[in-house]
Amino acid sequence: MTAEASRDVEPRAADLSHLEALLAEQDEPQLTPDEYKAVFRGHPAGVAVIALEHEGRPVGFTATSVISVSAAPPLLAFSLASTSSSWPAVSAARTLTVSFLADHQDDVSARFATSGIDRFADGGWSRLDSGEPVVDGALAWVRGRVVQRTPVGDSYLVSLRALASSVGGAATGGRAATGGRAATGGPSPLVYHDRAYHRIGAHSAL
Repeated sequence: MTAEASRDVEPRAADLSHLEALLAEQDEPQLTPDEYKAVFRGHPAGVAVIALEHEGRPVGFTATSVISVSAAPPLLAFSLASTSSSWPAVSAARTLTVSFLADHQDDVSARFATSGIDRFADGGWSRLDSGEPVVDGALAWVRGRVVQRTPVGDSYLVSLRALASSVGGAATGGRAATGGRAATGGPSPLVYHDRAYHRIGAHSAL
């Protein structure tokens, strides 16, 4: 075998070894869906409504998967199943909003988690000057630009760069929506834990 042929074989062997390692990892024992859900039922999560404009109509859904990724640059993310009725709109969106719900808005959360209805029909929302919907009375909202949609399993992790926000009715980076109310001194965040809604505040601080 020539030296050139030997050099050609070595990368192929390395690629094969890497593939074999990946296949072995895929054969590892893993949690069943029920075991996985049992873990996260014990993990409390804040509740938000993701909303956007798509083909001339508002689209929105409840999310408990919103996470802070980075403060500089200001990035956040959420996950969405590829089978969700909202995915076609999110897959095409350039910007959208995240409204962080207050503890009295469990009905809003339930509405935006219900399939087969017009989730915006009962009102309680406003448009930003840029056109995206936000939930009135939310503790805060963030307007973000979609920077990445990463396929993970049968879902997508959607990453956003925060462009504007409002906390307690005070907007930064953009103008607040008409109709929202300040949350300062008002309700606490809405929290979802073990299939039920909860509120946190001074009474729950340790």
